[in-house]
Parts: sequence; C-alpha cells; structure tokens
Amino acid sequence: MIQSPPLPREEFSVNENLTYFNHAAVGILPRRSVTALTEFLTQHAEHGVLGTWRYEAQLPKYREAIARFIGATASEIALLRNTGDGANAIAQGLDWRKGDEILINDHEFPANAYPWLATRAAGVNVRFVRNPGERMTPDVLRRHMSPRTRLVSISWVMFDDGYRHDLAALAEVAHAGGAMFCVDAIQGLGALQFDVARFGVDAAYAGGAKWLMSLQGVSFLYVRAGLIDRLRLAAPGWRSARDIWNFLDYDQGYAPDATRFEGGTANILGALSLDRAIDLLASVAPDELEGHVLSLTDRLCEKLERIGATIHSDRGPCVSSAIVLFSIPNRDSVALGRELQRRGFVTTYRENGVRVAPHGYNTAEEIDAFAVAVEEAAGTLVSK
Repeated sequence: MIQSPPLPREEFSVNENLTYFNHAAVGILPRRSVTALTEFLTQHAEHGVLGTWRYEAQLPKYREAIARFIGATASEIALLRNTGDGANAIAQGLDWRKGDEILINDHEFPANAYPWLATRAAGVNVRFVRNPGERMTPDVLRRHMSPRTRLVSISWVMFDDGYRHDLAALAEVAHAGGAMFCVDAIQGLGALQFDVARFGVDAAYAGGAKWLMSLQGVSFLYVRAGLIDRLRLAAPGWRSARDIWNFLDYDQGYAPDATRFEGGTANILGALSLDRAIDLLASVAPDELEGHVLSLTDRLCEKLERIGATIHSDRGPCVSSAIVLFSIPNRDSVALGRELQRRGFVTTYRENGVRVAPHGYNTAEEIDAFAVAVEEAAGTLVSK
C-alpha cells in the first residue's frame, strides 16, 4: 500500500508547479521558513537593531536545535557559512607535523578536499582512496592506514552517485589507528538518521542548503568537546572571545565552547532558516523519514531498471541513500535531463548520468510518473 509522505506536502509550495527531485543540489524552503524569514526582514526594515536583536538572542536556541538533531550538545556546535568552513576549522587548527598523513577519497566534493589539500604546505601527505573503484569500506581503510595517519575524512554520502559510508565502522578503524575521524554530512543529513556519538564522529560539518532545506550561506560545525581546546583558532573574530560584549579586553581568552570558531557575526537569517527547517524535520520520527526516502529510491531503481536504465548507484543495506544516479544506454544524459525538466521534473544532469534526489514530502506516485516520463523522453532522443 502506498503511504502518505512523512513531511506534509502543504509545507512545500514547489509542489504547485514542479516535481522536485534535486535536494542533492539545492533544497526547498518550507512555508514555515518563508514566513519566519519574511517576518525577520520586515522587523529589520522597520525597526533596525530593535527588530533584529531578538533573533540574535535566539542563537543559543538554534545551536541547541542542531545539537539535538545530531546527538550532540549545544557547546559542541558552531554556526558557520558553509561546509568548507567546518573542514577548514579542523584542517587549519591541528598541530600538523611534517610527514603526517590524511586519508580522503579521490571523488570528494571540493568542499571536503581543498581544506585538507591545503595542509600540504605544512608537510602533510594527503593520500587518496581511489573511488569508486575502491570504496572506503572498513577493510579498505584498514589497509590504507599507516602509523603516520592522523586524520581520516569522508563524505557520509557521496555527492555524485549517493554511496553511503558505514560511519561507525570506519570510525572504529580510524580510532584504532590513532586517527581523528571527520565527516562531511551535507548529502545525508536531513534525510537519513545521523548521530555523532553513535557513529563515533570527532568532527562533522554540513551546509544547510540541501537536505536541511535552509538558505544558502549557513552551515554548522560539530566538534567533540574534548577536541575543542586541541585546535588552534585559525580565524578568530570578535565573537570568538569569552565575553563578546567586553570589547576592549583583548587578553580575555576565547570562548570555552565551539562558538569560538564562529569568529564574526553569524548569518542570523540563515540560522533562523536552519532552525525552522530542523523544527519540521524533527517533528517526524527519524526512522520514518529515512525509511520513506529509501523506499522512494528503491522504487525508482526498480522502475528504471524495467525500462532498461543503468543504475550507477550502489544499492543495499547501509549503502543506499536518497540519491540515485542513472543513465539510459545510447542516450545523452544532459539532453535527457533537459527534456525531463521541460516536463516539470527537476534533477541534476551531467554527462555521466541523471541524478535524482527526492525528500520526505515526495510521493511514490511522483516516482512512478517520473519513470514514465524517462521512458517517453528517452524515446524522443536520437541515439548516440
């Protein structure tokens, strides 16, 4: 029996005009977020600081909401601009020694690659696991680890084909070898269950603009409490201070918690959007939301395979995600994606395939209609 989606469809105005399967690119703002953001802008326009102050005062509440959502504490959360900010806080904060090693995939999105590559200036050897030919499974990671490996960084879900890594198992291997374990969570958080304590994550970072359905330009960093003081603060600002309102005490020291990494004034509007979206996401049982998006992508793969599509995403327990990459043999994927968009289905399309990324408000009926549209659209295209 086809069930109703766990996220209420009336929260998403995009459904009035489009079938949106592109959360791996940019997510959709819920109506409640639009209402809250509009109110903020009105207050700012009509009252200036008298209007914005009450939102600024809510920053501790926003950090607490993020912390609850990922199984952390508010003192371990910093509000930043983007995913790369979080990786950079770690990469530029550790006391690297010449010859130290970092292990990453060679198919990481640049936000989780360039911050680590920059440590080469300190004599760090950044080593790659060749992906997707060799997925970073626990056995593969164990084989690549060396006595010099100080940090392992991984995207929880790969941006290109949706492969989901077994974080808990990878963390166990990394920690057994004496390495930190850092996670770019942006392509899973908001659709899949995530718990930093259960997964053994030392640091995690994610922008809000995809599955967390927030504005662009806002993110968070989680740093395990015991690591905060081990990190050099590479980009301090006035809000890094212990007492941010004691402006002229330059010797007071940094905040004792992760807020020290925020530096200057936070993106309060972005943080508000993140808080409102998390409020919606947290209103649904995490296993229900994850179960729904996985059932949608399982259904999609089944339908696509029936019409002869090639599924490029690995599927299976603990591996499947809310992202599916596919192509139609002898058909140009970019042309196919454009034709699907003309028909009202929004995806990401590149030469290697069409990437589909539904969320918790999408339905099985939309998946079925999409599969029909793929078959019809492919029939209109000239063979390669």
